[in-house]
Amino acid sequence: MITTSATPARPERFADPLLVCDKCRMNTIDYLDLIRRARVYDVADMTPLDLAANLSKRIGNRVLMKREDLQPVFSFKLRGAYNKIAGLSDDDLKRGVICSSAGNHAQGVALAAKRKGIRSVIVMPVTTPAIKTQAVAALGGEVLLHGDTYDDAYAHACELAAEEGLIFIHPFDDPDVIAGQGTIGKEILDQVEEKIDVLFVPVGGGGLIAGIAAWVKQLQPDIRIVGVEPDDSAAMQASLAAGHPVTLDHVGIFADGVAVRRVGDETFRLCQHFVDEIITVDTDQICAAIRDIFEDTRSIVEPAGGLAVAAAKKYAAANQLSGKTLVTISCGANVNFDRLRHIAERAAVGEQTEMLLAAEIPEQPGSFRRFCEAVGRRSITEFNYRYADDRKAHIFAGIQLRHGMQERVELLAGLREEGFPVEDLSDNEMAKLHVRHMVGGRSAGIRNERLFRFEFPERPGALLDFLNAIGTDWNISLFHYRNHGSDYGRILAGIDVPQEETDELEAHLGELGYTHWEESDNPAYRMFLS
Repeated sequence: MITTSATPARPERFADPLLVCDKCRMNTIDYLDLIRRARVYDVADMTPLDLAANLSKRIGNRVLMKREDLQPVFSFKLRGAYNKIAGLSDDDLKRGVICSSAGNHAQGVALAAKRKGIRSVIVMPVTTPAIKTQAVAALGGEVLLHGDTYDDAYAHACELAAEEGLIFIHPFDDPDVIAGQGTIGKEILDQVEEKIDVLFVPVGGGGLIAGIAAWVKQLQPDIRIVGVEPDDSAAMQASLAAGHPVTLDHVGIFADGVAVRRVGDETFRLCQHFVDEIITVDTDQICAAIRDIFEDTRSIVEPAGGLAVAAAKKYAAANQLSGKTLVTISCGANVNFDRLRHIAERAAVGEQTEMLLAAEIPEQPGSFRRFCEAVGRRSITEFNYRYADDRKAHIFAGIQLRHGMQERVELLAGLREEGFPVEDLSDNEMAKLHVRHMVGGRSAGIRNERLFRFEFPERPGALLDFLNAIGTDWNISLFHYRNHGSDYGRILAGIDVPQEETDELEAHLGELGYTHWEESDNPAYRMFLS
């Protein structure tokens, strides 16, 4: 059953395997023993460690993928959830359990509770896609939709736990949950006969990497442990740099499985001891990795599931690795079908097999042909054109590449030598999300347009709510909206505002509560829309 509620207003590294939990200072925790005794296989499978043959050949290193996307709930999360629930006393089991989650942890808790025959309450944000709420309900979880964000759901779950006496199952910051995830590290060392050089682990709240690293580093300290975060959700990287857990103001929405504003206290402490490095990857690199995994396995992982492969490729190139053994964790495959279009669209740019560019050509016969001749025998994957005036035209083009960044630089230089003003938009987020689909939206009558990009929770009526919040004091001169099948929607809006009302507009936008960025100076906007 699904219901909805109203929203209320590095100490010394590897010094001692007996680690003191900062949250429970009276206790010492031997994670090797916890992981050895972890009860996960009542529900979890010992997943295979597959060779990524095509990717290995391409990057010149042996890449192995730990296939946690093959678990019964398509994610590793059931390991930690079940281990925690299996360790509860009979009295606690009778009380039932509760958790807050937007996806994978929710399914893990619901399945674990079903196997133990106990009640489970799962608090999920109202923005959670139906595919995830339905999966939890099918496992017997009582789904309660509350709030627009994970933080809202977490707070409400804590309130309900206190009110109803339910046992709260934390998604990552709990020694038993960490130990359950750590069984992945144990399996990897049991499965690999050759020397592992680098192990890449996705990082959200830190439970997965903390558990794996606590096992691997104490038994084989020469293995380098590299955590991976999206560049717009790098909470662990920021925390390690600061020396304490920090809370991010904003996290990205693409890799929602690891979109955590604050890592756990215990997971942070373990990462200080056992993790060598945290690196970040961007959306395009993640999409390219999802394609790499598909080409080797014919399986489609979720964005978080592509993090480790994206990092392995980036790390191997940056460090000029060759002939090394790299292990990656494919942590989940709970991807919404609607997102596949976006993933496919961005994969080519992430792999540097496609570049996006904007060019200006004379508005005269033969200009298009001359531009194509300058591009050469490369395939043009996309071409958008709008008439600007009787002197010049602007085009937006996708060009297929065979030699990556070097060819990209050479092509730009060649086009400029032929007299075409050109702008590389391959790394321009606004151009890739919006402008490529709406080239040519100029209006000669607009004199005071300012451009803003917004994010807002995706739910029924959300677009109307947004328009109502913007109000009618100013004319919306440009509007573009794309739903990528995720928890949040994206809008690009032009607002016609007289100069003397600038302060009033900025005050109004500040009060709306929607995350937004001004893009009035973006070169893609100036060339195609302003």
